[in-house]
Amino acid sequence: MYTVHQVSRKTGVSVRTLHHYDAIGLLKPAQVTPAGYRMYNDETLMRLQSILMFRELRFSLSEIKAMLDSPDFDMRKALFQQIELLEKERAHIDRLIDCARSIQEKGVKAFMFDALDRTEMEAYKKEAYEKWGETAAWQEYASRKVTPDQHQQAAKDMMVLFGEMGAVKHLPPESDEAQAKVKALQQFITDNFYTCTKEILYSLGQMYTQYDRFRQSIDSVGGEGTAAFVQKAIEIYCK
Repeated sequence: MYTVHQVSRKTGVSVRTLHHYDAIGLLKPAQVTPAGYRMYNDETLMRLQSILMFRELRFSLSEIKAMLDSPDFDMRKALFQQIELLEKERAHIDRLIDCARSIQEKGVKAFMFDALDRTEMEAYKKEAYEKWGETAAWQEYASRKVTPDQHQQAAKDMMVLFGEMGAVKHLPPESDEAQAKVKALQQFITDNFYTCTKEILYSLGQMYTQYDRFRQSIDSVGGEGTAAFVQKAIEIYCK
């Protein structure tokens, strides 16, 4: 038997998280001592291992609980499913690497993968909602019911666009090449998120330099100064 602290040290899962899993019925200890100490056995550790694997595959805690508590749950089948999902995740990462190499070959700074981190994109989404949550544009985006995979792919493609804009930042922002990139960005946002009017595009351009998160991510794929160049090119395009 293992105490909660021993399980925490063994698995890297915090004691607080283990307590939370217990509270929601996701991972109950094998027994609780009269003194109130949670004790775990090998069976509960196996369940924890499954939980951690499914969490890596981005299932929610409620989804994991439903699967593990289902009378039809089969660990062997679950492992096959996990392997299949991990292979898809690997394929996704391979596509990101190909994207990075493509940008690098065009003479742009190496692609920064943290710019596409899902946590980062969720932060983007939060900031966007705080600014646009009550607008028709956001409502249009919400109504499209974009899946996480679609959102991630669109985010990746948008970073490619920023990388391409970085490749022409040595030109004047009013140049035909730069303005064509802005037009492509506007159309991309319309196709993948919401109808991007010039008013919205102008505001987005301001956000690209006002928010460090946006500026750093854009500069990471296009080189230092790309966000400022994009903002200026958008400003010219919109006026």
